[in-house]
Amino acid sequence: MRIDGRDYRTIWVDADGRRVHVIDQALLPHRFETLLLLDCADAARAIGEMKVRGAPLIGVTGAYGLALAAWRDASDAAIEAAYALLLATRPTAVNLRWALDRMRALLLRAPQSARADLAYAEAARIAEEDIAACEAIGDFGAELIRKAARDDRPVNILTHCNAGWLCAVDWGTALAPIYKAARAGIPIHVWVDETRPRNQGASLTAFELIGEGVSHTVIADNAGGHLMQHGLVDLVIVGSDRTTRAGDVCNKIGTYLKALAAHDNGAPFYVGLPSATIDWRIADGVKDIPIEERSPREVTHISGRAPDGAPVEVQLTPDGSPARNFGFDVTPARLVTGLITERGVCAATEEGLKALFPDLAS
Repeated sequence: MRIDGRDYRTIWVDADGRRVHVIDQALLPHRFETLLLLDCADAARAIGEMKVRGAPLIGVTGAYGLALAAWRDASDAAIEAAYALLLATRPTAVNLRWALDRMRALLLRAPQSARADLAYAEAARIAEEDIAACEAIGDFGAELIRKAARDDRPVNILTHCNAGWLCAVDWGTALAPIYKAARAGIPIHVWVDETRPRNQGASLTAFELIGEGVSHTVIADNAGGHLMQHGLVDLVIVGSDRTTRAGDVCNKIGTYLKALAAHDNGAPFYVGLPSATIDWRIADGVKDIPIEERSPREVTHISGRAPDGAPVEVQLTPDGSPARNFGFDVTPARLVTGLITERGVCAATEEGLKALFPDLAS
């Protein structure tokens, strides 16, 4: 995707073939800067501090984190230590474990002298697979948007959090269909949930849509149900950090409430996800998906830009008020109209997923 006329991915390797660059998403939308990752600890810190975020990108960053570790020390002990460090950063998004398991299995089978080169090649493969999967999600999802098109007004789409190219290597998951449809000339308007408490919608999704020239309006998180009641939402498309084999979807906190409102008002509720986000080991998302709880400060304080352009953080709550900060919730499969994957759209059921991914389900 493009920023200020230049094409970017969210993560790339330096000309030396070893050091890794990422976009510092914690500074967006008011400052655009990149970070240089020199070792595994840098990669783990970038994930943990949400300098990089989004399930697909977390997985790719984890893969490059293991590559950085193998570059510094390719011993079994170093690989295992790096694996454990990276895995502990974000517990909910299954893409991280998927990528780390794939990398570790490859590296521990290989001679130590070959591990660094193998690691970088495999991480690059994972990144390219992510781009291809997200673009395919975009193609399949754009067809759903085309079918919802009307002559009298744009297709109104509600999204939650950021599931665009910033959450992946490129294209994204829930926003990829929007980009594909917009480029195909389908009139679109996006309702952008602010997504408290980190406001990834108001900051990151809005930033992306401006860059792509897509019509959008930022709304308070609690406005979605009102819009649906008044027929102003044609479909909802969100992303996923982990999807069970039975079709339960774990996504940014607040997604469940959007699904309930959509169900009550007859608005189709779709989820865009690559197959790496499916956790075939579990069926009950509410019971079995670990929900990350982040710092209460993300709830009690908010960051923004002062009139002079300087970044500021202000306190929202009274002194002494405690807060809790659950990062995700689970939307039961019964509330999901369909899952948009790189192999097509399916029902949010075990049978639907197995039909598209018999090789993975087995």
